[in-house]
Amino acid sequence: MQALLKLSKAVDWLNSQVGKHVIWLILASTVISAVNAAVRKIFNVSSNAYLEVQWYLFAAAFLLASAYTLLNGEHVKIDVIYGRWSKRTQTWIDVFGFIFFLLPFCSAVLWFGIPFFLNGYNSGEVSSNAGGLILWPVYAMMPLGFGLLLLQGISELIKRLAFLQGLIEDPTHKKVEKTAEEELAEAIQKLAEEKAAKANAA
Repeated sequence: MQALLKLSKAVDWLNSQVGKHVIWLILASTVISAVNAAVRKIFNVSSNAYLEVQWYLFAAAFLLASAYTLLNGEHVKIDVIYGRWSKRTQTWIDVFGFIFFLLPFCSAVLWFGIPFFLNGYNSGEVSSNAGGLILWPVYAMMPLGFGLLLLQGISELIKRLAFLQGLIEDPTHKKVEKTAEEELAEAIQKLAEEKAAKANAA
């Protein structure tokens, strides 16, 4: 079990890093959307490429951050009944859900998603819209996203089983940490301060 817990810790670290960096895609999508709208209104010029890259980035953020969401227990749960049961019962429900629902579903998506991506990559499929983008990069987000979610599901399953054996503390207990939004805001502020410092030095 200790080896499995080390694997779980490595998966958690991977998805925490992915989640912290993927949030920048939301900012990029927002900036592109704003610039596209401004250019269209001011110069009456637009491109389908700008519109498509927005949903490319949104798809990437949504799919790649799904494992980060599971890691932090932020996925949607209906706990009207679940919340009334003991922690061990809740944990057993989680174990059942991971084994019979999450892991098989992720495996099925990978089974069909990887060939779908490879077909788009090999054919060089391009959007049917005028000036549209190639499609394989966004197709790649499906196996990547569900691959990370599958790994995180395995990690969560390991942690639940270890908790039931009394080897670790409750893995669902949330520690007080900065949100991804707060970290993004701090990163932007830090970049602005560094830019201002360089300007003053010059």
